[in-house]
Amino acid sequence: MAGNEWINGYLEAILSTGASTIEEQKPAQVTLRDGGHFNPTKYFVEEVVASVDESDLYRTWIKVVATRNTRERSSRLENMCWRIWHLARKKKQLEWEEVQRVTNRRWEREQGRREATEDLSEDLSEGEKGDNIVEMVQSETPRKKFQRQVSNLEVWSDDKKEKKLYIVLISLHGLVRGENMELGRDSDTGGQIKYVVELARALAKMPGVYRVDLFTRQISSPEVDWSYGEPTEMLTAGDDDDNIGESSGAYIIRIPFGPRDKYLPKELLWPYVQEFVDGALTHILNMSKALGEQVGGGQPVWPYVIHGHYADAGDSAAILSGALNVPMVLTGHSLGRNKLEQLLKQGRQSKEDINSTYKMMRRIEAEELSLDAAELVITSTKQEIEEQWGLYDGFDVKLEKVLRARARRGVHCHGRYMPRMAVIPPGMDFSNVVIQEDCPDVDGELAQLTGGGVEGSSPKAVPTIWSEVMRFFTNPHKPVILALSRPDPKKNLTTLLKAFGESRPLRELANLMLIMGNRDDIDEMSSGNASVLVTVLKLIDKYDLYGQVAYPKHHKQSDVPDIYRLSAKTKGVFINPALVEPFGLTLIEAAAHGLPMVATKNGGPVDIHRALNNGLLVDPHDQQAITSALLKLLSEKNLWHECRKNGWKNIHLFSWPEHCRTYLTRVAACRMRHPQWQTSTPVDDMTAGESFNDSLKDVQDMSLRLSIDGDLAGATGGADMQDQVKRVLSKMKKSDSDVLIELPADKYPLLRRRRRLIVIAVDSYDDNGAPDKNMIQIVQRIIKAVQLDTQTARVSGFALSTAMPMLQTIEFLKSANIQVNDFDALICSSGSELYYPGAYTEDGKLAPDPDYEAHIDYRWGCEGLKKTIWHLMNTAEGEANASSPIQEDVKSSNAHCISYIIKDLSKTKRVDDLRQKLRMRGLRCHLMYCRGTSYMQVIPLLASRAQALRYLFVRWRLNVANMYVILGETGDTDYEELISGTHKTIIMKGVVSKGSEEKLRGPGSYQRGDVVPDESPLVASITETSEENIAHTLKELSKSQG
Repeated sequence: MAGNEWINGYLEAILSTGASTIEEQKPAQVTLRDGGHFNPTKYFVEEVVASVDESDLYRTWIKVVATRNTRERSSRLENMCWRIWHLARKKKQLEWEEVQRVTNRRWEREQGRREATEDLSEDLSEGEKGDNIVEMVQSETPRKKFQRQVSNLEVWSDDKKEKKLYIVLISLHGLVRGENMELGRDSDTGGQIKYVVELARALAKMPGVYRVDLFTRQISSPEVDWSYGEPTEMLTAGDDDDNIGESSGAYIIRIPFGPRDKYLPKELLWPYVQEFVDGALTHILNMSKALGEQVGGGQPVWPYVIHGHYADAGDSAAILSGALNVPMVLTGHSLGRNKLEQLLKQGRQSKEDINSTYKMMRRIEAEELSLDAAELVITSTKQEIEEQWGLYDGFDVKLEKVLRARARRGVHCHGRYMPRMAVIPPGMDFSNVVIQEDCPDVDGELAQLTGGGVEGSSPKAVPTIWSEVMRFFTNPHKPVILALSRPDPKKNLTTLLKAFGESRPLRELANLMLIMGNRDDIDEMSSGNASVLVTVLKLIDKYDLYGQVAYPKHHKQSDVPDIYRLSAKTKGVFINPALVEPFGLTLIEAAAHGLPMVATKNGGPVDIHRALNNGLLVDPHDQQAITSALLKLLSEKNLWHECRKNGWKNIHLFSWPEHCRTYLTRVAACRMRHPQWQTSTPVDDMTAGESFNDSLKDVQDMSLRLSIDGDLAGATGGADMQDQVKRVLSKMKKSDSDVLIELPADKYPLLRRRRRLIVIAVDSYDDNGAPDKNMIQIVQRIIKAVQLDTQTARVSGFALSTAMPMLQTIEFLKSANIQVNDFDALICSSGSELYYPGAYTEDGKLAPDPDYEAHIDYRWGCEGLKKTIWHLMNTAEGEANASSPIQEDVKSSNAHCISYIIKDLSKTKRVDDLRQKLRMRGLRCHLMYCRGTSYMQVIPLLASRAQALRYLFVRWRLNVANMYVILGETGDTDYEELISGTHKTIIMKGVVSKGSEEKLRGPGSYQRGDVVPDESPLVASITETSEENIAHTLKELSKSQG
């Protein structure tokens, strides 16, 4: 192309507009003429490249201008122009697709809300219509503004002291430890880590709380400090003299899951969630028993609540709370749907690319599952409820008001449910905060540091971080503007630096301190953080800010209070210019140290400012507004002092005791529940928690001690040791004999005595949904394979896990000439029923476990689900189907299972699609296609074949780690749930010809690899299904410890 001046002009115009202009410009009506003349440059900049990322352009532009060859330079300019055009075109395409998606979603939500409201037979009263969502009381005092209306709740007080509560917190990702937290080391180790550790400590000090366990991942990797591999870390001991016990206090409990020798980012933890759940369940059962012996009068002390933090922990908490039947609380911290919308608006990545990078769809589904199970969702601000949680299928602001009003008046909700939202601002530990009022010698330390101390005065020790910061400043006596955050593009530090660099009055009046995490080498940082740091350094050079801006490379967590104190001593200002700030804990920390604030008006700072009234709010995109606010606070000393005093006056609203008091008050208002057995549990000489392997281990340990210390045993010690050996051997003998005894009917199931359980869950069916001959052969071979090893066969039991109802299951076993009593448990109807052949019978017939029925009944709305599912399945795109694709199968249904025969598979909806629509209508359940897609079954939220195994662990103390689950290569749509966990899994290839997984998820959803690990030492695949090979595989898996 001859002559490229026009391209050069376009590109220079782009760069001259600046990043803020490009970011703020929106596509507008095309203006081809400017003053009567066509202005192609203006058109190109404003209409074609609006919102294109300036940093990418700038890097390319630098390469272009460095090219000396004129022809090559022109060619590069032309290519750059086309690249911009394609980026803009792609962005507009993505924007159009997003508009379509949002429109469709809005229509679906409105339709779901309308249908749900129509199904609720009673009309709304005026009181219901006017009910507030979060019940924020608007009164004159700042304290009242942040308090929820709790007139109908009993506020947690010191009279709860007699309670002995056990609370479980979960925070999976990042590096979690109690001291010397490495905050800012990576994007996973940030404010959430500090929050959960301090919350655990604070809760343990509350009256009535005996123990708090904070669960996280155990990491034994050379990449991180050895302390992250310690299984237990005490955060604080019980501080009440009457409450002291060997297990009281707050602890970090690290559960190993995933690769033992690798530190994984949160995006890669998803396949190992169920492994964590099983490990955590083991600890909780052991701890509940121990606490029962200490403070529970011999009865287990179950968790009062299980609280998940972030999506991964929320998913885990949902499964755990279902297995234990205890209340679940959720704190999202950062939400996937909100982040997805922000990334899509940037236009740099498609939805598929975002999902691939951030596992966004898996994260969103985890958040939806958390909403299904949560009793209470804790948020930091009202904005989080309305603008973020309101994006989810499982929470609708308007429908939540309707259901809450009806529940308050005792009106039936037809099985519909929405979790309760509560605004509880995060707490802060003020024990390290020393409030220093203004006095003549307040600057003594600072003067000494800068060499201006009074001659002859005794020197004072000054914090090391002060020396580190002061070396940057030419005039350290000026007020310090402090910004403290990760170098994340969302934190908007570059706009702050531009505001400072382009305002001469601000530069003359103050210094700027940027605390941007810790770094060794910028090249080793993530691309986003490195890009921000490089831009910061370039801007410092551009505006020649040397001597006026501090940006230390390192700081400890213990240095943070001193950093705030330094800024306060110089009468500086704290600024948080983030584009959006979910809460803003640093604003509270700054206020506690006497620093007025300038903060973004987007997000949590609005509520903080309303409570503290200690600064100014600004538009983070408005550079001039940032400059003006900083100048106003720094120059008007009366305003500065007023903001400082206001912050101190109201800071108690954000203390940890206040937070925990509100927290416990809200949790106490939840529907309290815990495992309760209608049938008594036997007390054995050998407790159910002890395992056969443990007994062997005891003998081995004592044998070792006898061989090493035999000469030290002496006359008395030797006798004691021999007695101990005899007792253990006696236990083993009793255990073996008990296994062989046939218990009479209506007594406890033999399952409680098993040391190993073989779970057969092969879903092999014919076209009519009946078990095929292949399935019969597989069951027979598995039983014979286990019996080949007579030693392990004596302590092994069998369970059959199937989608068939109980009567069909028995017919199937009879057709294979297998005795029903050969099985210790039958998990029928996809996990909605549990039977113990030979134990629970009524009139000679098998009877379901009544405790399991009560366990899974939570939030089961059978009639509402029937009506809604029938309507959804018989409606396609708003029009009724000519014939129904499903037919209810009464014979296969039971009190906790709605079974449908599939008549036309092509007209049925996928599981994810149907579940989304049910959530929008406030209905929660576990639905699946099964038996080769011949049936669809709907069961309670807490029921599933996988959860039934965990119930056996909780009820009969048969550890999940001692279970062996045998599957086909495919199966029902709950197949994935049965693969991962701490149990051992055998996958038989070539056994199942047709599964139902095609109806599980649609395109654009998360993948199987986000649920099931690609490789695991606990999973073995076999192609040869002979008895010998099955027995060999079982033996090899028994050696695996994960």
